[in-house]
Amino acid sequence: MEQKIVKYSVLSPLAKVPAYATAGAAAADLCAALEEPLTIAPMQRVLVPTGLAIELPDAGCVALVYARSGLSIKHGLCMANGVGVVDSDYRGELKVPMINLGTEPYTIAPGERVAQLCIAPVWQAAFVPAATLNETERGAGGFGSTGK
Repeated sequence: MEQKIVKYSVLSPLAKVPAYATAGAAAADLCAALEEPLTIAPMQRVLVPTGLAIELPDAGCVALVYARSGLSIKHGLCMANGVGVVDSDYRGELKVPMINLGTEPYTIAPGERVAQLCIAPVWQAAFVPAATLNETERGAGGFGSTGK
């Protein structure tokens, strides 16, 4: 698998370097840089620090922060904003906005894996007005679904 250099700065002695769990993993784990456990009540939102900042190699990529599947399915812990977007020119601390959609409080332990960081290619669109758009078999039908 191709690798590109992503520089990082440690902003807290509690930070852990993002790590891929397996050779085929698409995203690296982000860990909570906490001094003490953090309990999140049902429907509560929190911003979990990672103690890290990153420098993406160029404007042709983006860092995406996703929820961890196990935390979301077992405990209802999800990203409060769905997916975090880290632009190539951002240099601040990576923080994970989380919400507890479960029915029980959940306690995040210091150093616990709380999210996944995926680096992906991206390009900016040149939006151009058009009087008509090309027709497709689907057309305008089934917004939010293919209808199948």
